[in-house]
Amino acid sequence: MLDSRSWMLRPQDLVWLLLIGGVAWSTPERSSYEFELLGVLALLQLAEPRVPFFSTNAGTMCAIATKLIIGFLLMGFTGGVISSYHLILLLPVVSAATAYGWMGTLIVTTLASASTLVFLHPMFLDPDRYELTVEGIRALSFRVIFLPVVGFLVNQLAEAKRAEATRYHATAQQLTEANINLQQAEDAMRRSERLVALGQMSAGLAHELRNPLGTVKASAEMLGKSVSAENAVARELAGFISSETDRVNSLITRFLDFAKPLKIRAERNNLLEVLDKAAAELERHTPPFPVTVYKNYSPDVRPFPFDGELMERVVYNLLLNAAQASPPDSAITLKTRLGEEHVEFSVIDRGAGIEPAGLGLAICAKIVDEHHGKITVESEPGSGSVFRVLLPLVAPEASA
Repeated sequence: MLDSRSWMLRPQDLVWLLLIGGVAWSTPERSSYEFELLGVLALLQLAEPRVPFFSTNAGTMCAIATKLIIGFLLMGFTGGVISSYHLILLLPVVSAATAYGWMGTLIVTTLASASTLVFLHPMFLDPDRYELTVEGIRALSFRVIFLPVVGFLVNQLAEAKRAEATRYHATAQQLTEANINLQQAEDAMRRSERLVALGQMSAGLAHELRNPLGTVKASAEMLGKSVSAENAVARELAGFISSETDRVNSLITRFLDFAKPLKIRAERNNLLEVLDKAAAELERHTPPFPVTVYKNYSPDVRPFPFDGELMERVVYNLLLNAAQASPPDSAITLKTRLGEEHVEFSVIDRGAGIEPAGLGLAICAKIVDEHHGKITVESEPGSGSVFRVLLPLVAPEASA
């Protein structure tokens, strides 16, 4: 929809009106259609920057074609080849030169030049009244050549302007992206500082908790030794205190491992050997899990750079979660697959399904993330779980 304010006269509009009016007043020809055509030309010049249609490709072509027709008609009504209105053809030429490339400029300038040469036909030029002399041919040649000269000169200036605008736009986009990256880096730095502070506080709190836990465990062990064999309840409670203390202490150890930064030592390791070590560790778990680990290894997987010790912890934690979620006498499958840019290993169980949460899985995700890898889980109640770990074949950068 057009805004009524867009039709308010601007200073350049007044200049257009004055110029076209001056052209109409200064030409010696006085045709009956001259002023009407000039009026249409003036309205077209005023409408072009205001009507959205003229900003489209079809609208631009329509405006240029209209100017060509008006210029041709003005010359036809005012003497043809001797008309003073031949310069009106500069309007469509300049419009094409600013809107199109060199090919569009060539087409329009050719049409404009042909519009001048058409009037050499006997239907427009009476051979009994006019004679085409050498001077006339030179003057006509100058008119015909002058149009493409102006057209291509304006086209070069317009192309330079467009290239400059493209450079400015690209620079503005780069600055915008740089500002976004800078803002993201600042946000990441602030988050990192908060996490470091939180990790330090958590580590201090965990160490403080270990001191009373040591006292509690030692007291429980002494109590268990001092209680008589007949007091079975007291000995059982002392055992509960000692075992629960060990469990809390183990949880604190895992929490500290999660809070402190990891340092990846990416060396060429055999993933299959790492999987075997983790499976053997699960078999030595106390108390043992009544599950069987099946191995479905791809022979295409060759040694590649990764931290074998940390990755063994990942595999063991995933196997431990799978074993805890599986019923007795069930199976867990270790599977490997080679991709184009990564190696994938999966831990598959047919248990009751587990929640993809917990400190052990968080540690796994942290280790895999430090390797620039990816870990996914598919788990549904009653359908089992599938953990997939994707590790890049290219060595990850060491992180402090």
